[in-house]
Amino acid sequence: MIQNEKNPWITIVVQVMLWLLFGLLLLLYLPSTWGVRLPAEFWIKQTEIFVLLTTAYYLNSIIIVPRVLLKNHILGFILLVILLSAGITLIVQLSERALHLPELMDKTLRKPGSNRPVHPPFDIFILMVSFLILGISTSVTAIQKSQQEARKRQLLEQEKVSSELSYLRAQINPHFFFNTLNNIYALTHIDVESSRQALHKLSRMMRYLLYETQSQSALLSKEISFIVDYIELMKLRLTDKVTVQFNAPSLANDPQIAPMLLLPFVENAFKHGVSALQPGYINIDINVNARILKLDIRNTVYSERSVVLEEESSGIGMNNTRRRLDLLYPGKYTLEAAEKSAAREFRVNLTLDLS
Repeated sequence: MIQNEKNPWITIVVQVMLWLLFGLLLLLYLPSTWGVRLPAEFWIKQTEIFVLLTTAYYLNSIIIVPRVLLKNHILGFILLVILLSAGITLIVQLSERALHLPELMDKTLRKPGSNRPVHPPFDIFILMVSFLILGISTSVTAIQKSQQEARKRQLLEQEKVSSELSYLRAQINPHFFFNTLNNIYALTHIDVESSRQALHKLSRMMRYLLYETQSQSALLSKEISFIVDYIELMKLRLTDKVTVQFNAPSLANDPQIAPMLLLPFVENAFKHGVSALQPGYINIDINVNARILKLDIRNTVYSERSVVLEEESSGIGMNNTRRRLDLLYPGKYTLEAAEKSAAREFRVNLTLDLS
């Protein structure tokens, strides 16, 4: 009958109570409405019916439905149900004859002066009850099996998504650090003090990644602080020809966000929007209103290179970010990333529902 996988004792108690209710109805209530004193043999038969129906229910639930019906052997299942119901009826009929119950019931229920037997030669009621019990058993078992399969598919999907997210995040972090370490290495040949500052900021960022981003979410304020450190680190190697502007949001509330979700967009701007010879700019604006985050990034596009958020040009960081958005915020984000040729800039607009 009803199953509760989290607490099997609840399942057992519920099933026992339902069977007791059914047994009391079958053994006591219905016969008590007849208004006569029934022989002991009648109660033996009633108990036998109860045991047979209970056995048939679980035989059908545990063996017949899983091994026959759910294997798409429909005709075989129908034949087995008919044989099982007919077998129960036959056993009850044979027991009645062995107990001489038809004669006893005729004496008990026959009206005075009537010679017509009141006990039918074939008890159609037992056959119908058997079909009913087996029908209930089949329906409950089929529904439970369907729910179990749905739960298994859901767990497998969750495990798959969790594994994929872990893989994607593991890819993003090394990608970021490889780029940053290359920048610091280049900086050591130019300005030792600036490289020391860069290493200090990088160590603070690594500490955040090691201890704050192991869960599925992080505070938005900490993510923004991480981006600020990244921008300051990147600015150490820029020339005066590049203007960097960052507008951080004022957070009345501090919502949760997937760790390292925004950084690839910022990293992409520094990767493609910086030139050592030509002037350029990077404008980053983050706004949060009623748990709706809006990220707007604009950076210069140089004629010698074109920027697109595709696999062949952006590296693994941007592609993984798209995939993480699909997995973590399905239907809750919009992302537009395109080059504006007239303005000679590349623009990213991300709207994300953090509720």
